[in-house]
Amino acid sequence: MSFFSRLFGGAKPSGENTFIGHGSYLNPYSTLGELDFHLISEGRHERLWEVLGAHVKREVDGALIGTAFSVWAPNAQAVSLVGDHNFWDRNTHPMVRAGSTGIWEIFIADVGPNTCYKFAICTRSGAWVDHADPMARATEHPPRTASVVTESSYTWSDTDWMNKRAQYQPWRSPVSVYEVHAGSWRPGLSYIQMAQELVAYVQEQNFTHVEFLPITEHPYSPSWGYQVTSFFAPTSRFGSPDEFRFLVDALHQAGIGVILDWVPAHFPKDEWALANFDGTALYEHADPRLGEHPDWGTLIFNFGRNEVRNFLVASALYWLEEFHIDGLRVDAVASMLYLDYSRKEGEWLPNKFGGRENLEAVQLLQEATSTAYKHYPGIMMIAEESTAWGGVTKDTSGGGLGFGFKWNMGWMHDTLEYLQHEPIHRVYHHNEITFSILYAWSENFMLPLSHDEVVHGKGSLVNKFPGDRWQKLATLRALYGFMWAHPGKKLLFMGQEFAQNDEWSQEAGLQWNLTEFAEHQGVQKVVSDINANYKRIPALWEKDIVADGFQWIVGDDGAGNTLAFTRWSDKGIPLVAVSNFSPVPHEQYQLRLPISGIWREALNTDDLKYGGSGVTNKDFTVDVDTNLQTTVRIPPLATVWFERI
Repeated sequence: MSFFSRLFGGAKPSGENTFIGHGSYLNPYSTLGELDFHLISEGRHERLWEVLGAHVKREVDGALIGTAFSVWAPNAQAVSLVGDHNFWDRNTHPMVRAGSTGIWEIFIADVGPNTCYKFAICTRSGAWVDHADPMARATEHPPRTASVVTESSYTWSDTDWMNKRAQYQPWRSPVSVYEVHAGSWRPGLSYIQMAQELVAYVQEQNFTHVEFLPITEHPYSPSWGYQVTSFFAPTSRFGSPDEFRFLVDALHQAGIGVILDWVPAHFPKDEWALANFDGTALYEHADPRLGEHPDWGTLIFNFGRNEVRNFLVASALYWLEEFHIDGLRVDAVASMLYLDYSRKEGEWLPNKFGGRENLEAVQLLQEATSTAYKHYPGIMMIAEESTAWGGVTKDTSGGGLGFGFKWNMGWMHDTLEYLQHEPIHRVYHHNEITFSILYAWSENFMLPLSHDEVVHGKGSLVNKFPGDRWQKLATLRALYGFMWAHPGKKLLFMGQEFAQNDEWSQEAGLQWNLTEFAEHQGVQKVVSDINANYKRIPALWEKDIVADGFQWIVGDDGAGNTLAFTRWSDKGIPLVAVSNFSPVPHEQYQLRLPISGIWREALNTDDLKYGGSGVTNKDFTVDVDTNLQTTVRIPPLATVWFERI
């Protein structure tokens, strides 16, 4: 077969390779140079999205020239570009190997934005499979699965935000996150509509950040976005990539940060996506003991392969760079760290030292966090890690994973366990509500009440608690007061800020009709006020990650279901939080406050305006002559914050 027959005809015979150099007469619009090939082979191309995938080329005056396409498929016999432009005919546009790294490329004149395409890949067996572009930056609306040529024309208006972010120190700043599933917050909204409605609501509730469950494209809606097929494309369900940029921009202009769920742990087995991409286990491990997730029916990335590690790190950087994202919450980190995760004996392979630690995944996580922080100061890398793995938030130079924060799953579990007991029995479980302080500074923590706690038969937060309706609502308000006073950053899943009655359903959306009723308005109001006070009071966040920012006042009153503690600011200004998880008030409760002076309530979750019983305190004076002792009223099932005037 002649050279030009191989280039412009059908698949070349097995064993025959055609190589083409950068910027050759055959492809003067190649996106790849020698340095790119080198960096890709070593797994160090930090802007991979700029050289692989589909890239529109234009004249200086903006006139369309065409689009350059490239894809990594080293074990393919042949690759052909198929799409709208050639009626999905694999014989029309065969691609050519570029260099020796397994990358194929082609330039098609007059093809531009909104063209749907895939890569038709001929495996070594001679079978052809059409695959979506792994580097696609836009996709068809599911259930359609083609990639879409796109280019951005968006002009950002968040310069002030980005300049301030570069100096931002999240570990000593207020971080209160509203966790959102975009498709069910208000079903039917586009990115553009969210930029109005979601932004206004988050401002009203005084959260500092929004965290979106995965925005990355996924074919199966009930996965909530966690089965990702396009790691560089925001889902087309709500609009275009530029419209998602508009949403992020709007949040920034409103002073609200944006965090995305990022899912490097696994991917689905759909044959049109990453699975068996070039006829071999390219992105995944070939051995199912390493490459298949037994719980989720998904595939696990081959973290030890340079090109795969590069793909994932570049994905993380892409969202931070191209969409101005302020943080990534990395999903299912525990499943990545342990080779025996959810596996029985004989179902997993030990590492080279005979241990259960996934050393290659550790390397990937360290590379992702360190590279992200290097390029984007002020962002947050957040780990959902549910085990006692040491050093999740320690610097990579000392062997840590390099995250900024770790979800405190232990706090979430223990606190909810405590509050699900009848108050009369809580005396026997007091350690559950206090235990988190023993390890509160072992990592930089975020306290989550996440979507995982209100699905799969777990019910809503408000209905986890015992008692009548008033007691359930009061307990929820008290929990929020306790949570926001406790060391650590905060995260609350949507709907729980107004005490949604039913567990979350991504099909049904939130029960917004409940906000017409006073009891739900009360919870909504207390969350808004808690957030406002939280942002106002430095003692609640300046010294989150150091032990001297916290001091017990009462930690052993199990019989009274009560605890009290002081939070300190850098300037030594205290905030005292008292939580009574008993259904009876403590009318003459003895407290020794940290300093003298006039004190007042900064927050009382039992206030009548929140639906409480109205057991409150007037301003009072604490004197050194009485050894800083005082008596206060502590309402039933409530949290009170005291601040010195």
